[in-house]
Amino acid sequence: MSAEPVLTATDVSIEYLVDPPVEAVKNVSLTLHRGEILGLAGESGCGKSTLAYGLNRLLKPPAMMSSGEVVFHDRDGHDIDVVGLDGEHLRAFRWDKVSMVFQGAMNSLNPVLSVKEQLDDVFRTHRPKMRRRERLERSRELLELVGVDPDRLTSFPHELSGGMRQRMMIAMALALDPQVMIMDEPTTALDVVVQRGIIREIMRLRERLGFAVIFITHDLPLLIEISDRIAVMLRGEIVELGTADDIYRNARHDYTKKLLESFPSLRGDRGDFIRTGAMPVASALTTSTEAV
Repeated sequence: MSAEPVLTATDVSIEYLVDPPVEAVKNVSLTLHRGEILGLAGESGCGKSTLAYGLNRLLKPPAMMSSGEVVFHDRDGHDIDVVGLDGEHLRAFRWDKVSMVFQGAMNSLNPVLSVKEQLDDVFRTHRPKMRRRERLERSRELLELVGVDPDRLTSFPHELSGGMRQRMMIAMALALDPQVMIMDEPTTALDVVVQRGIIREIMRLRERLGFAVIFITHDLPLLIEISDRIAVMLRGEIVELGTADDIYRNARHDYTKKLLESFPSLRGDRGDFIRTGAMPVASALTTSTEAV
């Protein structure tokens, strides 16, 4: 991990313009460094995904960023005001500078197009000068990167396992060599063995390619295992931010402590559910003992 920032958010607030309005993200500030894995943890409904969509300008009505700024620090030394982007500039920014693997991504592939056609569409849209042979070579390279046989390029989504579909989505997110990848619960709905394989692949690719990751999940033990730093969200705010080791050994906020306690240990007595005012924390979390 480098000390050089790649993405900076300052006082970001996001509202859902319903009746009455809902402030989903409240004055959030954070900095993502080059090559860093920043974990974003919290119970369902705390604003994790909304923040991620805001950072990448993917919010749709009735959601809107009501205040704050997001700055992308490009590797060429230029700063990009993400909030101020529009039209072709915004289109060029997405996937090229910052890509995203969405929650439930393994169901995001177009069912009537082959993997090759879907990857080819990315290149024809964002790299119109690439020749057909170059697009094919890059597509094969991407599948090899994520541990999938390049012969699978001709496959359709229904011919792939859940884990392979998830790897395909990661390949698509890597297609344009982004500097930041936002991953919104990328292992949801996968069995534990496949989850671990996907996580290992993400770690390997990060080491090889050097991109930074914002990894969103309610699985705090997993984040402690893979993250450099962790931000804990509660009711739209970041209530604690620190290194993974600090969060694990010296959690300061009561909510962080309760999140840690809500996961069962391999040894010891079963704990009680605790409440944060909206829902039982433990009921909103996916129980995981592998990372404990």
